[in-house]
Amino acid sequence: MPREPLEAIMLVGGKGTRLRPLTLSAPKPLLPTAGVPFLAHQLARAAECGITHVVLATSYRAEMFAAAFGDGSGFGLTIDYVHESEPLGTGGGIRNAASLLRGGPEDPVVVLNGDILSAHDLPAQVDLHRKSDAAVTLHLVEVEDPSRYGCVPTDEGGRVTAFLEKTPHPVTNRINAGCYVFRRSVIDLIPPGQVVSVERQTFPALIAAGAVLMGYAESAYWLDVGTPEAFVRGSCDLVLGRMPSPAVPGSGAESLLLAGAVVAGDARLSGGSVAGAGASVGSGAVVDASVVFDGAAIGAGAIVRMSIVGRNATIAAGAVLDGVVIGDGAFVGSGNELAHGMRVWPGVRLEPTSVRFSSDA
Repeated sequence: MPREPLEAIMLVGGKGTRLRPLTLSAPKPLLPTAGVPFLAHQLARAAECGITHVVLATSYRAEMFAAAFGDGSGFGLTIDYVHESEPLGTGGGIRNAASLLRGGPEDPVVVLNGDILSAHDLPAQVDLHRKSDAAVTLHLVEVEDPSRYGCVPTDEGGRVTAFLEKTPHPVTNRINAGCYVFRRSVIDLIPPGQVVSVERQTFPALIAAGAVLMGYAESAYWLDVGTPEAFVRGSCDLVLGRMPSPAVPGSGAESLLLAGAVVAGDARLSGGSVAGAGASVGSGAVVDASVVFDGAAIGAGAIVRMSIVGRNATIAAGAVLDGVVIGDGAFVGSGNELAHGMRVWPGVRLEPTSVRFSSDA
């Protein structure tokens, strides 16, 4: 376990546009995921890994974070909040949050992106950082399609030799996994008050200057939950126990029912599905690998697969959802069959119909 002090900056300022319409009412890190706000899993893991002080770098709907997490005592942490009136990028956000750090110039600072689920050994990453006397140590994972991410080649000793942000012809399948350990003095080199990308500017400049950047590669569970499909997968994996999190109200079962959820005896919830507080699932309904938010109603005989149903939304009897997102308070009438990534905006009513809809139509 790393010695004290160990601090972290969590970057939670994004608007979460890929998860609209869910993020119209709440920031992505606050969306309910396996029974709690997504960020609760990161905070609980941070505390478990020895972090004691967290600075949340907020921007979009910043006031909602303090309302959700307060001073952090519920996680055994101390949480401070810093706000960006205008988004400053990853580097600018890190620099903006640094004013609330408490450690000295040589102390390590963990930086976490607010849309990543990871079970990697963070204390081991910090240990490598210290032993290598690195400026920055990056968590790396291997993926099948590295062209979608920052590609990070290393030498035989694990030292980062380049940082190739989303190149069409990656030289390695090891990518930036979004967790960094900075030497505090390196953060102070980032220009304050400016839009800066650590991926496109800071890391390449450090490498060019001869600074030591290390790659910590590990194959533990890792998932970027920035898309609806990945969000559903992450929530289900947490419920099923595939991704360990001390914040999950219950895990290892086929489904999770929150307080006040009512599920008919012959309805079926499976695949790690969640029925939120006060939600209802009618007779004969099937909810598989899906997330049903608080107060939503799934009618008798309805089928919901790999989908997200927003707060207080209604899915009428016999409706079918397959890989779709339903916004808060929306209504999907009986006879509607929605599939292939279709999104229904908050408050929209799809009246009963015999017509089938999909994004391919």
